[in-house]
Amino acid sequence: MPSVVKINVLTVPAEQREVLEQRFASRAGTVEGSDGFEWFELLRPVEGTDQYLVYTRWRSEQDFQAWMEGPMKAAHQGGAQGGQGGGGERPKPAASASTVWSFEVVQQAAPKKA
Repeated sequence: MPSVVKINVLTVPAEQREVLEQRFASRAGTVEGSDGFEWFELLRPVEGTDQYLVYTRWRSEQDFQAWMEGPMKAAHQGGAQGGQGGGGERPKPAASASTVWSFEVVQQAAPKKA
């Protein structure tokens, strides 16, 4: 069974880039322990676009869905469950739009070892 790749395309206004990158840096480690997780990259646009790419690779679609329904959902709801008395407000999203692309890995290559 081939690995699956999920690319979350985030439209990020210039003034929110640093916020987005800091948020990803502070969440480091939250996906790495998930069953079936294989790889993560946050790709910053260099020119011609305001879209960041969040690349993740998974052993299977089922592993990705399990992460989406469990750890990812909990992480994104965390600030919203502040209890009573307010103060638990979630920060404004850094991205103004988000689209997820899905792919199956049909070929791959790594550097040859000397």
